Amino acid sequence: MIHRTGNRSTWEEGSTNRTSRKSASRAGNDSAMADGEGYRNPTEVQMSQLVLPCHTNQRGELSVGQLLKWIDTTACLSAERHAGCPCVTASMDDIYFEHTISVGQVVNIKAKVNRAFNSSMEVGIQVASEDLCSEKQWNVCKALATFVAHREITKVKLKQITPQTEEEKMEHSVAAERRRMRLVYADTIKDLLANCAIQDDLESRDCSHMVPAEKTRVESVELVLPPHANHQGNTFGGQIMAWMENVATIAASRLCRAHPTLKAIEMFHFRGPSQVGDRLVLKAIVNNAFKHSMEVGVCVEAYRQQAETHRRHINSAFMTFVVLDADDQPQLLPWIRPQPGDGERRYREASARKKIRLDRKYIVSCKQTEVPLSVPWDPSNQVYLSYNNVSSLRMLVAKDNWVLSSEINQVRLYTLEDDKFLSFHMEMVVHVDAAQAFLLLSDLRRRPEWDKHYRSVELVQQVDEDDAIYHVTSPALGGHTKPQDFVILASRRKPCDNGCVDPYVIALRSVTLPTHRETPEYRRGETLCSGFCFWREGDQLTKVSYYNQATPGVLNYVTTNVAGLSSEFYTTFKACEQFLLDNRNDLAPSLQTL
Repeated sequence: MIHRTGNRSTWEEGSTNRTSRKSASRAGNDSAMADGEGYRNPTEVQMSQLVLPCHTNQRGELSVGQLLKWIDTTACLSAERHAGCPCVTASMDDIYFEHTISVGQVVNIKAKVNRAFNSSMEVGIQVASEDLCSEKQWNVCKALATFVAHREITKVKLKQITPQTEEEKMEHSVAAERRRMRLVYADTIKDLLANCAIQDDLESRDCSHMVPAEKTRVESVELVLPPHANHQGNTFGGQIMAWMENVATIAASRLCRAHPTLKAIEMFHFRGPSQVGDRLVLKAIVNNAFKHSMEVGVCVEAYRQQAETHRRHINSAFMTFVVLDADDQPQLLPWIRPQPGDGERRYREASARKKIRLDRKYIVSCKQTEVPLSVPWDPSNQVYLSYNNVSSLRMLVAKDNWVLSSEINQVRLYTLEDDKFLSFHMEMVVHVDAAQAFLLLSDLRRRPEWDKHYRSVELVQQVDEDDAIYHVTSPALGGHTKPQDFVILASRRKPCDNGCVDPYVIALRSVTLPTHRETPEYRRGETLCSGFCFWREGDQLTKVSYYNQATPGVLNYVTTNVAGLSSEFYTTFKACEQFLLDNRNDLAPSLQTL
């Protein structure tokens, strides 16, 4: 059953006092909305489903295909609530299933729009399971889906989301970076597969205990009927995903001769629409089997009539399965023997995708406190490190509990104590265009001109237009005799909406390079999250903010010197302002590209 956020329910509101608070919030209590008390996101939709035997597989667990249909339905309703018109599924990010759901349990799905762009929206989905007898609850998975609004006659221009709570502000800010990663995803994977060194262990394996890949091949056809489609006749994305999961499970079962469990689905895009009356041909095969997991590739093609020679490619996806024993531990799997030609290509690419997938999950999904200060820089993870770099800064900016520590001549210093980190935020308004300030501070090689903490800066690698790696030397800090050095990844981003909402961003974090290891001459320093944000306040007027998250190594030094550092920060930031004013006329040709 669907629970929309505008409706009331007795279990949800609990008491008369709580009801009155909600009513006050809906009536326009801005302070309550700002604090997140009594506030519900207007795009939020909830679905609760009791898992019945007809929803389960042979193990008595909820079929992932059925879950994907419920996820897609809930997310679509959230997107349509914001758009006010029909929406279709465009893509789904990586999904990792953390827990299975048994018959008799309840599935609770919550979806809300994180951010709207021109005609597309990112919808965030959370799935939990609930045991009604024990009252226990488990997190099952999180998902991010992209939906596109579609009208028959007029072009859609979506209204923007206005985030209210700290969580919404973080998701709204990071959604722009996730969208950027999705747009280059296909090319990124293609480049990584072409350049990734793949260990070929085919010759070293015992061929007598291998299962031919052809034995796992599955092909099935589905006729799209009205119950499988929306009111415009387009096939539900969740229905297609459910059919894909079905054939992938059959292929995986043919390898392991057991009942496999789906653990992950890799990010995929719907390449074209499918309508009522289409015949969908679904093909699946095990690409590679590792020690405890296997990758199954699935392809979906569509045609209208049997006589048609051309089939439309609707979607392709890669799914990871495991086989669990009685203690829910993964079992050893048999090796796969690929067919010569395309089979061997799929086999090797599956090995590369596994490494890429693990890198992406580790860097993109883990919490800030779980990321090491310096992550090794590698071609297979550079896209995700850049994403993590910018997203970490955006999330720091979106936090609500910054405290004003000092203000000197309209230069403000804020502090934030969070977990084991102490963060700083400097803010001032300068009479320089935001794009000019962004370009001037993007090149770290010019930072020694205004920041005495940067003694020298060497450009080590210009990764692409937006990312570069620098080697920085700095004077000794806190009584140490040795000077410091840093290897820093600088990632810059222009706003995706002409600066009205998004700032210009320059994000900095430490990485490690084999060419620049720690030397006896310097004490290696590390920065976890720092950088600049620039908001256009008016014509030739920009709010410049600098953020720095103090790492545990310098935390004691910082906390015992806040008063003295306020003056030092002020002096450095005023030097930055003077640098911007002195050089604002040097970049006229460069500004034409922004």
